[in-house]
Amino acid sequence: MGADLFDRFPDWVAQADAILGYSIRELCLDDPRGELGQTEFTQPALFVVNAMTFRARQESGGAPPAFMAGHSLGEYNALVAAGGCDFGAGLALVRQRGQLMGRVRGGGMAAVIGLEPAQIEAVLGSTDPGRRIDVANFNSFEQTVIAGPKDDLAAVKPSLQEAKGRVIPLNVSAPFHSRYMRAVQDEFAGILRPVTFNRLMVPVVANVTAVPYGADIHDTLARQIGSSVRWLDSILFLLEQDVSDFIEVGPGSVLTKLVAQIRKRRPGPPGPGAA
Repeated sequence: MGADLFDRFPDWVAQADAILGYSIRELCLDDPRGELGQTEFTQPALFVVNAMTFRARQESGGAPPAFMAGHSLGEYNALVAAGGCDFGAGLALVRQRGQLMGRVRGGGMAAVIGLEPAQIEAVLGSTDPGRRIDVANFNSFEQTVIAGPKDDLAAVKPSLQEAKGRVIPLNVSAPFHSRYMRAVQDEFAGILRPVTFNRLMVPVVANVTAVPYGADIHDTLARQIGSSVRWLDSILFLLEQDVSDFIEVGPGSVLTKLVAQIRKRRPGPPGPGAA
């Protein structure tokens, strides 16, 4: 991940090493201690590679975007790219976020494929009356991620399958983006409080609200940890703004595929603009 970028941006690599206290290059390329799958290491690694990818795109003369958005951790990259803070300040926040989220243990997450969000809500309403399961990610019309205690996830799985949904447990250490993260969300809010953010040069669509950030960057970023990622609504918002081109910045093509799924159901007009 990012193998072609570390030599290209030695200034950011050195800055990342100083902030993190370890070699980001070694983590991403070799992972000698098997840490990359732990969220306190995954988040800084993704942030650094995403940031370098965007910097490379800028230097190649890529057209400036009309909007930006990021899925969960990627929202921090979007805020940095939009001028909300610099690379070092963003990475410092991501490091603390990853450490806090990595402290939460127990519970899990599962992707539900083939059911619309309303269908999933109906199943949960009938089989999880105490509502111990939360929707963590509204990813597309056909893909939703749920989170909660593992026993409760197992209990609702048969009903979701009866409704013709495919349920895939995710290899995660905790039920991220659910009420079970609220304790660390409150702690992170305290970390964010003294941070100064700049005025955004490009609108950034927030996961929590599915509309562009206003002046409440601190509160919105803190709430993101324990709230649903409203990716589906975010893309629908962008389509309503006549956005026609979506460019994924970073490793992989997961978000590109989600956008394609959404556009299949809700095609956008062929107007100008990119996100």
